[in-house]
Amino acid sequence: MIEAAMIWNEPNNKSHWDPAIDPDWSLFAQHVIAAGDAIRDVNPHMTRVLGGMSPIDPHWLRRMEDYGALDAVDVVAVHGFPLDWNLWPLAAWPDKIAEIKAVTDKPVWVTEVGVSSFGAEEVQAFGLERTAQLLKPHAERVFWYSLFDLPVSWGAETRHREAEGSSYYRHFYLGLIREDGTPKPALDTYAQHAADIGLMQWFHFEDPRLDEAVEWMKRLGTRRIRTGLSWADSFRSNAVDWFDRQMEALADFDVTVTFCFTPQHLGVAPHHTSPARDPQGFADFCAWMIDRYAPAASGTRIAAPVVDGTAFAAPAELSTLHFDRDERLSAERSVA
Repeated sequence: MIEAAMIWNEPNNKSHWDPAIDPDWSLFAQHVIAAGDAIRDVNPHMTRVLGGMSPIDPHWLRRMEDYGALDAVDVVAVHGFPLDWNLWPLAAWPDKIAEIKAVTDKPVWVTEVGVSSFGAEEVQAFGLERTAQLLKPHAERVFWYSLFDLPVSWGAETRHREAEGSSYYRHFYLGLIREDGTPKPALDTYAQHAADIGLMQWFHFEDPRLDEAVEWMKRLGTRRIRTGLSWADSFRSNAVDWFDRQMEALADFDVTVTFCFTPQHLGVAPHHTSPARDPQGFADFCAWMIDRYAPAASGTRIAAPVVDGTAFAAPAELSTLHFDRDERLSAERSVA
């Protein structure tokens, strides 16, 4: 089941949001407000999470509050990798959470935390155990990144590789399981905390690791997972078939689903980190996904969008409340 919807991923990190286009994050705030309202409109009980901050920055959060974006979410989230990239020590985790709690009364979740085994697998195991000790008392939700190493051939999602230097290669060794499918020592460490600490695992479009991931998580006793559904991917051929397969495979877990990545043809710039020309388009995607995978207990359904006259899914009853939204979705896909 989907227990929470996260609006974007690391919006204050240029790997995921373009500060050259939106230097004051005012456009991002518009996306949050539109998406948060749309999600609440479809399912009033869905927990809405502001995309995890990276770096952890209370000043950025205050800016979001000034724009009114925090009124459209129920939880704020942070990401941290102190043994790999952050300029603060592992022991500072409680202080970093306290910095955010000092400027908001909303719950603070840690939706991405990890340790690379790039230097030594023993360091990863130590880091996981110590992180669990530090964060369990301070955060209602913690998600470890990640279950699998990132295949080197896939490339890491970053726009500042040059600034990272050799640290770029740490991206590929954050999994508890090596690329060849063999477990690292930290996997046993994680298993001791699986009931309390979830896993964050991105699944790429038609990811061949999905079934294996589900098998591992059930074996480990994982209860919660955070993953994503890409707005950009929704324009691929067979996108909804893949989305349906992914969400069906994860049905036995409590899922925090992240909505992000702008389709090139809908961005201010043709890149997935760009703000959308019309933030309502992103909101419509979020509403469609929530209606498809986590609808309210009662109410009418949002009609499936159409591309070149072909419906993505079986026709659903059209709600007059969302009529404009349905037309917009169809129009977007007809020009993709």
